[in-house]
Amino acid sequence: MKLRASLLTLAVALLCLSNAWAAEPDWPKSIAIATASPGGTYYVYGQALADILSNELAIEVAAQATQGPTRNIILIETGHAALGLITMGIGWEAWNGSGEWTKGQRFRAMRALLPMYDSPFEIAVSKRLGLRSLDELTGKRIGAGPRGSTSGDYFPRIFDTLKIPALLVNGSVEEMMSKISAKQLDGVALATGVPVPALLELDQTEGMQFIPFTSDQIGILRQRMPELSDSVIRQGMYPSLTVEYQTIGLFNFVVAHKDLSDDLAYQIVKTTFDKHARLVQAHSAAKETIYENITRDTFLPIHPGAVRYYRELGIELANDR
Repeated sequence: MKLRASLLTLAVALLCLSNAWAAEPDWPKSIAIATASPGGTYYVYGQALADILSNELAIEVAAQATQGPTRNIILIETGHAALGLITMGIGWEAWNGSGEWTKGQRFRAMRALLPMYDSPFEIAVSKRLGLRSLDELTGKRIGAGPRGSTSGDYFPRIFDTLKIPALLVNGSVEEMMSKISAKQLDGVALATGVPVPALLELDQTEGMQFIPFTSDQIGILRQRMPELSDSVIRQGMYPSLTVEYQTIGLFNFVVAHKDLSDDLAYQIVKTTFDKHARLVQAHSAAKETIYENITRDTFLPIHPGAVRYYRELGIELANDR
């Protein structure tokens, strides 16, 4: 009798839960999170976020591999993804139609949802080359990430601004690491959360040399590209990184399509912060995924559903329109 009663109680509870989700008619059955190429931080972060939301919200959330932020913004603009991961530098170009890749179009369908983490810009070459400065990269074959990624968009401009004629090659993170192992590339230039899983593995197995920016080079780049900010990669983040790596960076955000249900947007934000420890377990960069960092967004409108959550926490928002 006790077993039958327990089963009956469980059945009623499950029915109530099912009815609770069914009472949200404006929620889609599934949504996609546009991430980046496998082997990089975006993909790991996006997959972990998708798993958390799928488990907690009872809808299917899939991490979609893409070429990175520029592609993610296009997917959101065209309605092919509900959520996307972007750096605010690419977001600024998209919102204003100022990046060459935008061809003058202003992408205005995205809304800020969640702060992710800072993306330091890092340049690493194979230790076998014995290189120590950016000037020594002249003529070297450097993987600059997929076309449409933050790396692929920014590093051609960075090298051009600093007048370093390196040979930049586009490709996925995993592909670039394989080419370094095969001596088809000399190094890699990345702008993403650290540690980059594939780069960490390569450093552990083959050894990499991290090439720093000088303070003068950082000053030149920040003057030319004001959306960049000072950043640092802590020593020990990679086995070969024995001192702090001074660099530049951009903050990353999860953005949503403006037509995403306000209630679903609220629940996505709330669930992410409630399950923050699981996100950090997937990638340490998520330690910076804290609600206070929503203020790192200085120009994108914040989704109304997210605004509701942050206001409940007493956070003053400048972009809640």
